[in-house]
Amino acid sequence: MKLHELKPAEGSRQEPKRKGRGIGSGNGKTAGKGHKGQNARSGGGVRLGFEGGQTPLFRRLPKRGFTNINRKEYAVVNLDVLNHFEDGTEVTPELLIESGMVKSVKAGIKILASGNIEKKLTVKAHKFSSAAKEAIEAAGGKTEVI
Repeated sequence: MKLHELKPAEGSRQEPKRKGRGIGSGNGKTAGKGHKGQNARSGGGVRLGFEGGQTPLFRRLPKRGFTNINRKEYAVVNLDVLNHFEDGTEVTPELLIESGMVKSVKAGIKILASGNIEKKLTVKAHKFSSAAKEAIEAAGGKTEVI
């Protein structure tokens, strides 16, 4: 199947009903809106979340927590992922992006100690967990904070 051969499933696409187009259309005169009232008017209806004057749900629920605007989010790399590289490789953020292990650097790259590492690597990253640092050095590698 190719892109130009794609077609919507049978019966899935329908033309919108043409409202207010005469008595013979079955949807003329009031155009399915009934007689008078707020929803019959142009621009009629209530705003999102309005509950007829009752205190709306979003005001009844308590506020909770906050968003720290200074929060830094790191791209996380686990130790077992680093086994993908050859012995003696210098692992840099650019190399991790190139090999597809990290999509973007974000605020930096942090190496975590999930899994084991069997290769002797020089790892350059912005942060290391203490256990990850120990594991890399125990395998004969080096860690370098950028």
